Amino acid sequence: MFPGRPEHLKTFDYIGLHRYFLTFCTFERRRLFVTAEAVDSVRTQFLRAGNDEPFAVLAYCFMPDHLHLLVQEQSDDSDCRQFIARAKQLSGFHYKKQFEDPLWQRYGFERTLRSEEATLSVARYILENPVRAGLVSRVQDYPFLGSDVYSIEEILEAVQMKSGWYNRSG
Repeated sequence: MFPGRPEHLKTFDYIGLHRYFLTFCTFERRRLFVTAEAVDSVRTQFLRAGNDEPFAVLAYCFMPDHLHLLVQEQSDDSDCRQFIARAKQLSGFHYKKQFEDPLWQRYGFERTLRSEEATLSVARYILENPVRAGLVSRVQDYPFLGSDVYSIEEILEAVQMKSGWYNRSG
């Protein structure tokens, strides 16, 4: 799905009021996010990291072997790299303690959203992943997605973004 080691943008400091589309794959792409217990354990630690940095989780979708997030910094000194490190460290530690398995691949993928990209449209794209993957026929039928800011209905009512927005570089 995602070959090689992703690089951070060299000319961007990841600090300030930005939004990010993040993807993290499970260790060896194992299907670890298939129970509410596993998903709740990881989600709790991501929310904890979001409180520490501070970040808002605008949308999330736990696919069986990876996690998609849309997050937004909540202060001028919020640091996305610190949020990612803290969230993966906390969730990995607690997951291994609870389930006795490693959780994450070493690297993740982030995409900084441009100002013209509509937040709810990107959130909708994230929530529709289980439908595109054939896991369910309706977003509302998938148990491991949501938002800590918006209702699922608000997100689904958003106008769909043009195809290909997620493939642009930068």
